[in-house]
Amino acid sequence: MQSVKQPQAARSLSPPLIIDAAVYDQLHAVARMALRSAPDVGERLLEEIERAEVLPTEQVPPSVVSIGRQVTYQDLESGSIRTLQLVLPADADPAALRISVISPIGAALIGLSVGQVMTWQLREGEQRKLTVLAVSVPALT
Repeated sequence: MQSVKQPQAARSLSPPLIIDAAVYDQLHAVARMALRSAPDVGERLLEEIERAEVLPTEQVPPSVVSIGRQVTYQDLESGSIRTLQLVLPADADPAALRISVISPIGAALIGLSVGQVMTWQLREGEQRKLTVLAVSVPALT
């Protein structure tokens, strides 16, 4: 699938993002590696993390989607609500709803805060809008 770059005007309409400084370098490395296997998602993730405000862990609000946090979001097109945990690729397990940051939905969610709306693109090319409803740190088991 050919990647479509988002025009500068469209990027400026995207909501502000916050990235935890503790995972910034890992996210950047993962996005660069994804450019080879999933260039569309790798490009999107790079664009998102490069435009984000990077904060020390202790300054990242609990309402921000970050690696390891659980997020509940709503697909504004279908109305469906889904909860997943956003993880690095090595920790992904779709059956356990542990979704990689290099998936289309993972790249769209990273750095968003509760209440923000983001447009994301399915692998088939269809665009959807989602809104973040809740963010939490999952309980250790």
